[in-house]
Amino acid sequence: MQGLFKTADYPDLLAGLDGPDDAAVWRLDETRAIVVTTDFFTPVVDDACDYGSIAAANSLSDVYAMGGRPFLALNVAAMPDNLPVEITSEILRGGAKKALEAGVVIAGGHTINDKEPKYGLVVVGFVDPRQMLTKGGLRPGDALVLTKPLGFGVTTTALKRERAEGPDVTEVVDWMSRLNKSASELAVEFGLRGGTDITGFSLVGHGLEMAEASGVSLQLEYEKIPLMSCARKYAEMGAFAGGAFDNRSYYRSSVVFKKELDEPAEMLLFDPQTSGGLLLGVPQDKLSSFLKRAEEIGQPAWVIGTAKDGKGIELI
Repeated sequence: MQGLFKTADYPDLLAGLDGPDDAAVWRLDETRAIVVTTDFFTPVVDDACDYGSIAAANSLSDVYAMGGRPFLALNVAAMPDNLPVEITSEILRGGAKKALEAGVVIAGGHTINDKEPKYGLVVVGFVDPRQMLTKGGLRPGDALVLTKPLGFGVTTTALKRERAEGPDVTEVVDWMSRLNKSASELAVEFGLRGGTDITGFSLVGHGLEMAEASGVSLQLEYEKIPLMSCARKYAEMGAFAGGAFDNRSYYRSSVVFKKELDEPAEMLLFDPQTSGGLLLGVPQDKLSSFLKRAEEIGQPAWVIGTAKDGKGIELI
């Protein structure tokens, strides 16, 4: 679309053309903007209802990543002709349950035939443009806070290869099904400006997007990065999706490894996440209160590093 649409021609388009932000944002007035996004993907787990819930949580996440409040959604689905209607119904039911949890109404949608199931949502929300989170909102000195652990991609790939154990599947489904709602509301409550969600480009890929958009570097402490309890086990099995190797090939040159990591540990940094957590920049003078409030509301929050002057990512 380069050359067809120019940001300068649309002064009310606050996000969507130039930067790598998570959703399009259109200003309605000084205190209201509308947030629009869409996402869908093929099944990552075997249970149809769980798949629908995860896909919906993932779609809603981009609005939360902007500090917004979703209120309306449409189903986007592609289903094979020979898929039993009961399975399709369970997928849609899972999505509807998650939308209700978020306070969002699914007001219809569109379905087509395809060889492999695909499901997600078009999501519309509101955000106060004065309180919007963006990838360009980090400042040197900000603490980097992650709200979900890593390891979703390697675990679901192990599941596809029939190597995942039942308790591990339960753990990953629980995390991927969680909304980023409370994390987003917490970010808005504390007036944060820098944020994104960690999805297919991995912690490193999305972290680099934030670093480049903000004109800072990220210093990450590997030992403080949270991992699912089973992540290392499947990493040692080599149960990584092709996207993990693509991420490493594309982003590794921008990472300085001051801490020596073995291949499984390094690959987990490039592991594509489905419905991952938010990565937030928290000013140091707000960090203690932010973490205390997160604990009070039961919102996981791990401090994994600091934004600094410079470029790229440094692993220590």
